[in-house]
Amino acid sequence: MSIDKKSRRQFLRNTSLASLALGVTPIVSNANPLKANLSEEAIACIKTTLDFYGQGPFYTANPPMMQNGILADSNATGERMIISGRIYNLDCSQYIGNAEVDVWHADHDGAYDNVGFNFRGKTTSNEQGFYMFETIKPGKYLNGSIFRPSHIHFKITAPGYPTLTTQLYFEGDTDIPGDAAASITSGEYDAQARIIPLTLNNEGVLEGTWDIVINGDGTAVGVNDIHLDKGIIYRIEPNPFSDTINIRYGVYKKAKVSLLVFDKLGRQVAVLEERTLSADQYDASWTPDSNLPNGHYFIVLKINDLQVNYQKIIRVQK
Repeated sequence: MSIDKKSRRQFLRNTSLASLALGVTPIVSNANPLKANLSEEAIACIKTTLDFYGQGPFYTANPPMMQNGILADSNATGERMIISGRIYNLDCSQYIGNAEVDVWHADHDGAYDNVGFNFRGKTTSNEQGFYMFETIKPGKYLNGSIFRPSHIHFKITAPGYPTLTTQLYFEGDTDIPGDAAASITSGEYDAQARIIPLTLNNEGVLEGTWDIVINGDGTAVGVNDIHLDKGIIYRIEPNPFSDTINIRYGVYKKAKVSLLVFDKLGRQVAVLEERTLSADQYDASWTPDSNLPNGHYFIVLKINDLQVNYQKIIRVQK
């Protein structure tokens, strides 16, 4: 079934709204109910802001690199949590690979390790600009007479550019309204796009998506054109999946189309489609090799070699 121009625009609008409602990651995913009064253009690309408290008093320089994206040992007390996302330049026209992501936070009881490197470590975005790490949800601690909301500290550095230091918060935290930093809703310390939802996956692990927009150079993603004449992935199911996952996507004009799968390190592991297609809706499926491990992967749609959309998937092999 072909998609005319009017239908295409409505289709994209409906897809974007559905993606946000289902927690599926669109091009830049900084959705937050507090931003309901912003225009669609403003929501589409929001520069990651500084945090009012900066790096705070508990930073330790030269933390180790995370091994396999693990920040918290498997025996650490607390709710397991996975944070992932993509790093973009300031107008979201490029994704930034090899950006350093330096992370630290308190333990389950709200205490920082100021002697060693527990809950402290660095990772880097892969060639497609994706980053990911697993840890525990930080506990809270008193800041004067009130508790600071649960938060994670970040220092993000694109190659050759200044470091941005900020903090990430979580929706539903009752201590956000009373916190001097997390409650700011305007200006350079506006925290709204740094308060993200967490959802529980099928393995009982909390998951949150936070896309980061910083100063840097990367690889073009064509965001300015994507909603007009390219294409989009609009349904992936089941997700998480065990054996086979099904993908439905749309192409808006005749073009060379590639549908690819990457692992979390940015390595291509499968080609699901690679040919010229006319404007229409299409279906694809992926049954991974049995030797591919469980974990996170990314379905990437390219139109004429331009990456126009991606979605994160989780394999949970029984």
